[in-house]
Amino acid sequence: MKSLGVLVMRVQVDDLHEGHYDVIKEVIDLHDNTLIVIGLSPCKCTVNNPLDWDTRRRMILQHFPQVMVAYIEDVYSDQIWSNKLDTIISHKSNGSKSITLYGSRDSFIPHYHGRYETETLNQRVHISGTEIRKQLAVRSRDTKDFRAGAIWFALNQYPTAIPTVDIAVIDGEEILLARKPGEDKYRLVGGFVQPGESYEESAVRELKEETGITAGKLTPMKSFFVDDWRYKSETNKITTFLYVATDWSGRIAPDDDIEECKWFTLDEFLVDEVVDNHTEMIEYLVDRINGKA
Repeated sequence: MKSLGVLVMRVQVDDLHEGHYDVIKEVIDLHDNTLIVIGLSPCKCTVNNPLDWDTRRRMILQHFPQVMVAYIEDVYSDQIWSNKLDTIISHKSNGSKSITLYGSRDSFIPHYHGRYETETLNQRVHISGTEIRKQLAVRSRDTKDFRAGAIWFALNQYPTAIPTVDIAVIDGEEILLARKPGEDKYRLVGGFVQPGESYEESAVRELKEETGITAGKLTPMKSFFVDDWRYKSETNKITTFLYVATDWSGRIAPDDDIEECKWFTLDEFLVDEVVDNHTEMIEYLVDRINGKA
């Protein structure tokens, strides 16, 4: 009676390590056929999922040409994922009457609700793929393949709108603007939205970091495309959300990457004092003051 052993793995590393070798060899020794199913994230070229499925497939087959390799896409539901996995296994079973799925103690097994038997392997060697990726990231390599890989990674990412926030601190008919070192024009206070923060939280943080003041209340205004010079020739572009602060506390003290903070009258002449990629937001604020927006 033919048997099939199934492993579900991610193998997001540059090469199979000793832990991979141990579990794959153990399953091969136990069964007539072995199927390795590679988990495929919907997020491309990320810190935790830098490699596509075909790169990992070829890496596995280079070391274990006798195994079958398939992929399974990650989904939000354990039950849907389990059904998809069962369908893949059924198509690859080649008439096997005995089918067993294998995983380590921290594997997919608790999330699997399918029809096949599972077994937890007593893994002898535990090596962190996360730590391997961190070590690989600290140095570059002077090879053509390394440079080709870096280019592949960059060009296979999804185009991204980079989120930022800008904050207009307004007191009556005056607005607080900031100037960076080496610049002769002024800009709104702001910066990049950090992972795990809301837009409002980022705005409060950026205002505090760059001016020293704390917003008592932020009023959301409108989003804008920012034609930032750093991204002129890039696919990724900046989209910012503008907030107005009319209530704040603290003493104004330029910090972070800001050299000077200065109050200006909020009128149509102000655009001449502002960096090009902030003029649209200033014009919008002037129009709101004058009841045109």
